[in-house]
Amino acid sequence: MLIDYKNVKIKQMEQTILHDVCLQIDRGEFVYLLGRVGAGKTSFLKTLYGELAVSEGEAKVLDYDLRKLKRRQIPYLRRKIGIVFQDFQLLNDRTVYENLLFVLKATGWKNKKVIDMHIQEVLEQVGMQDKSYKMPHQLSGGEQQRVVIARALLNTPDMILADEPTGNLDQETACDIMELLRTIQQAGTTIIMSTHNKLLTEQYPAREIIFENGRVIDNKPLV
Repeated sequence: MLIDYKNVKIKQMEQTILHDVCLQIDRGEFVYLLGRVGAGKTSFLKTLYGELAVSEGEAKVLDYDLRKLKRRQIPYLRRKIGIVFQDFQLLNDRTVYENLLFVLKATGWKNKKVIDMHIQEVLEQVGMQDKSYKMPHQLSGGEQQRVVIARALLNTPDMILADEPTGNLDQETACDIMELLRTIQQAGTTIIMSTHNKLLTEQYPAREIIFENGRVIDNKPLV
C-alpha cells in the first residue's frame, strides 16, 4: 500500500479544506482526483509530498508517517515521488538536457557518463530523445509536458502526482499525454492525476476519487 489515510483533516491558514478523508491507494493504480476548483485536490496532493501538513488523523505515504515526518526526511520522501505540473515549471534559461541535469545533480548524481545515459533513457521513454538541445520556448505545450514527465521519471519514482497535466493542452495533445501516462502506469508506477477533463476520464476510465463540500467520495476501482 502506497497511501493510507484514515480520518485525515487538512487545513490551510487555519481554514479546514478537507475532513474525514479515508482512502487507500495501492502500487500500480491509476487514480483520478475530480472536483471543482477549490475543492481540495491540490491541497491533498501537497500533503502527499510534505508541502502541506496533515492536521488530524492517520496518514502514511510510502512507509512515511506524515504526522511524524521531520523536515530532514522530506527530501527523501520526494525522491520517491514524481510531480507533473499544469504550467510545466521548466527552467526557461536552460535546455531540455540542462533542466534534467539540474534535477539529477540536486539529488546527488555525480557520474557524468551515467547521468548522460540516464537522461537519454528518460527522454526516449517520453519520445523526446531528439529534443535535448532545445530551449523550452522552442517546444510546443505537449512537448514541454513530455519533458516535465521525463523530469518526474528521473529518480524512478514509486508514484507520479499529476496536477491538471492536460489543462493547457488541446484535446488531441491531451490524449497523447494520457497515452504516455497510461504506459508509465502499466509499467508499475502509480499515477494520481487531478483533472477537469470529462472527455479524458470517459476515454481513459479509471478509479475516481471525488472532492466535494470538504469531503472525499472514493469510487472503487473498475473491475
